[in-house]
Amino acid sequence: MRNFSKKCSDHWGYEDPIYRFYHQSFKVYWLQDTTKEIVETLQALSPNLELNPKFLSIVNEGLGKKFKPEDNARWLENTRPILEAFFHARYFLEMAVKYGNELQYPPNMLPSGWASFLYLYNFYSPMV
Repeated sequence: MRNFSKKCSDHWGYEDPIYRFYHQSFKVYWLQDTTKEIVETLQALSPNLELNPKFLSIVNEGLGKKFKPEDNARWLENTRPILEAFFHARYFLEMAVKYGNELQYPPNMLPSGWASFLYLYNFYSPMV
């Protein structure tokens, strides 16, 4: 998973797709493949658990999009969900790698990143 996380942060997996958004290139749509792969990787960590519904909503809004030339007229509206889904998925992948390597046992004070990762698998709930 660490190598996959690096791939999602390297030139072609991170830097170039974000550039494609600002360049208004249809290639930003390819980021959906990476997002889907990240989500599948995260789900595989705990295949019997449902992922957080807020996360899945963000991801679902950013997947399944096909480029059409008329998308250029409403570029932000059509492509921002793709980037938002990628950013959230990449964040959780990074937290899985980071805290999977750093934490040997449950800490007394939860680091924010680890607490958010617990939310991903619905192990933590907001205080109401």
